[in-house]
Amino acid sequence: MVIKSFAQIKQNMRANIRRTVAVASAVEDKTLEAVLRAHDEGLVDYLLTGPVDEIKATADRIGRVIDTERIIDTKSDDESAAKAVELIRAGEADFLQKGLLHTSALLKAVVKRDTGLRCGKMMNFVAMFQTPFYHKLFALTDGGMQIAPTLEQKKEIIESTVELFHSFGVREPKVACMCAVEEINPKMPETVEAAELKAMNQRGEITGCIVEGPISFDLSMIPKTAGVKKFSSPVAGDTDIILAPGIAAGNMLIKSLYTFGGALMGGVVLGGICPVSMTSRDSAVESRIASLLLSCSILNGEKTAENE
Repeated sequence: MVIKSFAQIKQNMRANIRRTVAVASAVEDKTLEAVLRAHDEGLVDYLLTGPVDEIKATADRIGRVIDTERIIDTKSDDESAAKAVELIRAGEADFLQKGLLHTSALLKAVVKRDTGLRCGKMMNFVAMFQTPFYHKLFALTDGGMQIAPTLEQKKEIIESTVELFHSFGVREPKVACMCAVEEINPKMPETVEAAELKAMNQRGEITGCIVEGPISFDLSMIPKTAGVKKFSSPVAGDTDIILAPGIAAGNMLIKSLYTFGGALMGGVVLGGICPVSMTSRDSAVESRIASLLLSCSILNGEKTAENE
């Protein structure tokens, strides 16, 4: 199955499963508009944390009417994030959405040992992209959480992101372990690890996907380049998941794609007891809706798996 757009993800979602999102600090115009649009379309219900007067003022500013019974009054970013996480742990909400607060404040509540959303897995950030310059949706990870992942951590990042693609019907996503070059170079440790990840996939230690590496970004994404360089791989020019060698490369490529590249991006943190929808503070409403769709798709995929 090939997923070409976020609209296709929405079409594939089960209409009778409406998820409840807890929004941490819902005092930002674009976040609130995205949640309310998703609610209008029957995709989500919502609970909002933040200063109640500011949330009401935000709704007035964007010309929206909200159900005040869905607002939980909090006084600070830390309190808003903690309360949103508490709603999920109490079973009152299904997943978390970042509002107008620093990512560090949100993640502080998410990763807190006793009261957060950890479940024993490593957490990683996935950016999903839709662009007219590529024939399907593709993901890049990790450009937001793991600074310098080890080989074992890279294996976990691949596995959690592969599960995301399985949740919306891609049975065998193609994973590109991105490096600056496509040859193994001992002076570039990421190339050695990329080759080992490919070998682990071939040995059956990483399953449900096809892993290639080391492979450069252009070979991953452009079929013509793969032909010119005579690089033969089912992943070349048809990548679903790009594994960044570290947070710096991942973060720079993510921001390049959605700023100068004009790609539509949805962002989600995986590895916790629920997805966390997360975008930059300057992201458009459409990007925030895309993030909500990703979280709902993950949750619906988990529900489908439980029923099979």
